Amino acid sequence: MIDLLVAGGGPAGLATALLAARAGLEVEVWEPRPGAVDKACGEGLMPGALRALQDLGLDPAGQDLTGIRYLAGSRRAQAAFRAGPGRGVRRTVLHAALREGAVAAGVRVVPRAAGVVRQDDAAVHLEGVSARYLVAADGLHSPVRRQLGLDAGTGRLRRFGQRRHFALAPWTSFVEVHWAPTAEAYVTPVAADRVGVAVLSGRRGTYEEQLAAFPQLRERLAGGEPAGPVRGAGPLRRRVRARTAGRVLLVGDAAGYVDALTGEGVALALAQASAAVAALRDGAPQRYEQDWRRLTRRYRWLTSGLVQATRVPVVRRGLVPTAERVPGAFASAVNALAGPAQAGHCSG
Repeated sequence: MIDLLVAGGGPAGLATALLAARAGLEVEVWEPRPGAVDKACGEGLMPGALRALQDLGLDPAGQDLTGIRYLAGSRRAQAAFRAGPGRGVRRTVLHAALREGAVAAGVRVVPRAAGVVRQDDAAVHLEGVSARYLVAADGLHSPVRRQLGLDAGTGRLRRFGQRRHFALAPWTSFVEVHWAPTAEAYVTPVAADRVGVAVLSGRRGTYEEQLAAFPQLRERLAGGEPAGPVRGAGPLRRRVRARTAGRVLLVGDAAGYVDALTGEGVALALAQASAAVAALRDGAPQRYEQDWRRLTRRYRWLTSGLVQATRVPVVRRGLVPTAERVPGAFASAVNALAGPAQAGHCSG
């Protein structure tokens, strides 16, 4: 019997496995998708997330990010990161770095999907394999979470994300957030010749239809060809009844998700991975629920509040002009989101 089985080999699952292996646990990751797995995400690592990765000995290649810029028509507000840069990193590059780190720590990565989960007082059993604990890091639509009856629905507010890369040299080192009446577009430099453009909206539509809401951005992108397919995700909101069920813990998007608006996904996944491993190492899996609530409280309150507030047209229209008028407050908010350095735009 192994110590830990991780269902899902995205960033959250690989970070959990890496930390657990370094804590002396025997770990196996099950991930049915081959190679570096791509997904729709903003691909911006906030400074806190980048420092957390570097604390793990990982330093994925990308483009330095020096701050956040909000734009709406002719209005703009921007703030630089005070505690060092973040980094725009292709999702596939991030995944490859975490996988290499996990394998180097002794983690076995097996190309299979988690099936039926059974557990007793001593172990969790999947497909003929037994482990002392199971971490489900199998994403937004987590099959393990659903099996365990932990889903609590998506709520009435349904938002969707789509992302595409463009073969274009970045025109700024800032992450740009373009605001339209019903959508936001996030522009992230990810390489010397690539930018990623992610669109979040509560309205369904093709990527091209969503991008039409941002004429100035479309004009800027006209100088570059699309590079790769459009990838989508959603509904983003995921409510979860609990993060633990016996010997099973939920980490990353599987543990619940509010929205990608504040770009904290990777930092949150790393923090959750660290808390989950600490609880398992101490033989106290139920402690993880309280730790998860503490670690995600600010994200849940701030992101929920911002998403709800910007559903009101007058608030949405006034957001960027207000930020422009009070640059100090905007800078404080940006740097609060940039996050502290702790091992725990996208998640796992």
